Amino acid sequence: MSEYSRFGIYYLPPKGPIAEFGAQWLGWDIDLARICDRPEVAGIEDITMAPRRYGFHGTLMPPFGLAESARREALEAAVDEIAVRHSPIRLLGLELSVVGRFLALTPLGDARALHDLAHDLVADLDQLRATPAPAELARRRAVGLTIAQEANLLRWGYPYVMDEFRFHMTLTDRLTGMQRPLAEAAIRERLPELPRPFDMTEIALVGERTDGMFRTLHRYALTG
Repeated sequence: MSEYSRFGIYYLPPKGPIAEFGAQWLGWDIDLARICDRPEVAGIEDITMAPRRYGFHGTLMPPFGLAESARREALEAAVDEIAVRHSPIRLLGLELSVVGRFLALTPLGDARALHDLAHDLVADLDQLRATPAPAELARRRAVGLTIAQEANLLRWGYPYVMDEFRFHMTLTDRLTGMQRPLAEAAIRERLPELPRPFDMTEIALVGERTDGMFRTLHRYALTG
């Protein structure tokens, strides 16, 4: 039995100011799999509770359980094969944005290559993915899905993939009232200079531990 209940494919920033900021803001270093000291910001625990367990990242293929017939070694080989097909991706930069009701870093510029990478990961790894349980499907539907998102949920196990995919690096939970301007001010005060351009040179396989926290398992260079 695997020590990880689910796996995902993320973009994780390389070691440096952005990665350090994200780990400290969320309170979890996904590379080192350890708790971080957090900045003294009122209510930070409440506004980062959900994203904390995933670590600071951008999702490329959302977390999934392995099919009964699949093995982690097959997943690792498949991710490696996809990585060597795709070249490093260059975008204009990153910016702090409001995505729905939460705050995240989002890319600037033409993101077609990024979308192509996410598409191939979801499509090519689908054979290794377990079908979501009915309770998981019900939880996804509870937020209200569009027709396209419902179709994705049934076909790919997650609503926000393929044409519904939007790359973002989450920094908060859903915010209400004065939470948003206060959180945005706190983030901007601490956020290091964002890269211009923004280069994505690798992807990462991550695993969900038995305590629900995610950790980095392996990074794969994009070498296509």
